[in-house]
Amino acid sequence: ANPRLRAAVIAARAANMPNDRVKRAIDTATGAGGADIYEEIRYEGYGPGGVAVIVDVLTDNRNRSAGEVRMAFSKHGGNLGETNSVSFMFDRVGEIVYPLDTATPDAMFEAAVEAGAEDCQSNDETHDIYTAPNDIAAVRDALEKKFGEAEKSGLVWKPNVIGSCSLEQAQSLMKLIEVLEDNDDVQTVT
Repeated sequence: ANPRLRAAVIAARAANMPNDRVKRAIDTATGAGGADIYEEIRYEGYGPGGVAVIVDVLTDNRNRSAGEVRMAFSKHGGNLGETNSVSFMFDRVGEIVYPLDTATPDAMFEAAVEAGAEDCQSNDETHDIYTAPNDIAAVRDALEKKFGEAEKSGLVWKPNVIGSCSLEQAQSLMKLIEVLEDNDDVQTVT
């Protein structure tokens, strides 16, 4: 019944995580068995060149995570912002990804639209299908019946504003993202 939990379990299976670890992770996150309580926090800020960055964190220590994320931004030419300071530049959507050789772009587009997807974009490597957050499970199930298991599926932040930055700013931004992704509490960086 919980689409976010379902997407997380599917992602764990795709990464070959054993079922007992999945169950322990769910128990830990819900506080079952006297375990620590974890909370989800979203940090928003601007990286080098004014690039909007969203960082989703799952932590048992809010102060430690805030300090580490703030330090990463400041060391790499960015600024941590207030809540909702950059999220308006993104849309929360469901994303389903298939390898390009799964079907022709036209066949994938037609199947995605019939399944209820909002958009289907094909590039040199993949077919990227976008849905409303509440429709991702139904669309994924319909596409899996036709094309098999997706390479990746889940809720993502899709930018609705595209900008540019210099090569030097892009290198600093990539370093910032790398440092954030290396943090154990950070779940995703967009």
